[in-house]
Amino acid sequence: MPFDPEQLEKSFAFDPAAVARLRATWTDLIVLVVWADLKSGTIGALPRLRKRVLEVGENLRSLLTDRRWIPHERERVKGAMAASLNLRNSLLQTDRAAKLISEGDEFASFETLYLGFRQQVLALIEQHEQQWAELLESLYHDDADED
Repeated sequence: MPFDPEQLEKSFAFDPAAVARLRATWTDLIVLVVWADLKSGTIGALPRLRKRVLEVGENLRSLLTDRRWIPHERERVKGAMAASLNLRNSLLQTDRAAKLISEGDEFASFETLYLGFRQQVLALIEQHEQQWAELLESLYHDDADED
């Protein structure tokens, strides 16, 4: 049984204002990790953090991409859930890298910006993951009803 088309569309309707805020905050964050005065006692911590922040941006872009080109609705939802999982993993790796940064004139700005960004990303992920999970669950309930 196919998904409810309205529910499917709603699950991929990302709030444009939230997406714009995330993009702007991520841009500010990448500028900070590349150009700001941040320091760590661990060799290689800043390059690792830069790589992780870039990876978060790439995974966020992947999550928000238009999936209407995927012909099977179930695969569209599964792909979005996989992108969400990748973004969560990327955030976790960034958290680990960020914990190594503890000094610098702009450390407080970085910390505040990163924690706010992280919270916004997780709120977006959780909202849509719930909708995708309900869609997939509806397939199994419909199959059980037919038996």
